[in-house]
Amino acid sequence: MIQWKEESIIDTNIENVWSLFMDKNIKKIMPKVEEHILIEKKETEAGAKHRQTYREGKRLETYIVETLAYEDHDDRKLKQISFVLGKAFEITLTFTLVKLEETQTKFIYEGQNKGVNFVGRAMLKLGSEKSNKIVVQEFMQKVEQEALSIV
Repeated sequence: MIQWKEESIIDTNIENVWSLFMDKNIKKIMPKVEEHILIEKKETEAGAKHRQTYREGKRLETYIVETLAYEDHDDRKLKQISFVLGKAFEITLTFTLVKLEETQTKFIYEGQNKGVNFVGRAMLKLGSEKSNKIVVQEFMQKVEQEALSIV
């Protein structure tokens, strides 16, 4: 199993950052997502389910993303999602935003990726922790870049 927790400070309003995690903006921070369709409940509640299609090179992968937790308070926001990718990996991601000041937000990105079968566990063991860290850092930079571009 791979786990991570990274934090950064983004110099913009918490609402600007939070808006990026809404369905209509998800492709801005996850450009490899080709389709993100709500299929159960509302996007703003735990238990919501989306059918998501992701492109990796020429391959398309479709899976169900479930929202495990959802909080939307003035000074703290949280969204936790989970999905199984390629019948091999169970991925859980948590995005937490904390209002530090009117124009400053702490962004906490936590996650875990665990193999659900022999193939998944073997692939995680063969994978590099360094390459996972790069993917996490690139995502955090993308969120910051997009949040700062909101006027």
